[in-house]
Amino acid sequence: MERKLLYLSSLFVASLLISNVIASKIVDVWGLHIPAAVFVFPITFLVTDTINEIWGKKTAQEVVILGFLMNLVLIFFIYLAQILPPAPFYEHQEAFEAVLGAVPQVVAGSLVAYIVSQMHDIWAFNLWKRITRGRHLWLRNNLSTIVSQLLDSIIFISVAFWGQYYIEEIGILIMNQFLVKIALAAIDTPFCYLLVNWIRRKEASNIE
Repeated sequence: MERKLLYLSSLFVASLLISNVIASKIVDVWGLHIPAAVFVFPITFLVTDTINEIWGKKTAQEVVILGFLMNLVLIFFIYLAQILPPAPFYEHQEAFEAVLGAVPQVVAGSLVAYIVSQMHDIWAFNLWKRITRGRHLWLRNNLSTIVSQLLDSIIFISVAFWGQYYIEEIGILIMNQFLVKIALAAIDTPFCYLLVNWIRRKEASNIE
């Protein structure tokens, strides 16, 4: 049981850090302009919903806080690597800074959006769990995730890209990202069931 929690926590942190590294790139997918992280970050909501379902609200919150702290570690070491003087033969300093440079505005947007959306997801999941009396996991998973993804999209895009794009472009980015996240939220529902069943298999007696 604890080993499976470790696996899920590792997946959560890895998905979070990867999404923060690639978030600054805007990609074109079927005509939609969205941050590259949109395909990775939703995994974190799948993981917290699974942990919430099995281990409860407190454990899910601890994983979210762990992710926040690891995010700060990532930012610190990227910044350290950026300011350290490059070797005389290293010719890619500008490219390194352009791709991995810790832009304060993007960092602020990422951190605020992360903590607000994740904590809301945990709260909403438990709210719907009480309302549904522990039934309809698919409903709890989707309702909590969709609203949380909307919050994340609005906060991150608005803070991270404010002043870099016109208001109309920011609105389009928010809408495009949210539409993709809604689709991904629906797709991840079967995986939520698979993860919950995988954890509970042969260990139901150990679950509180």
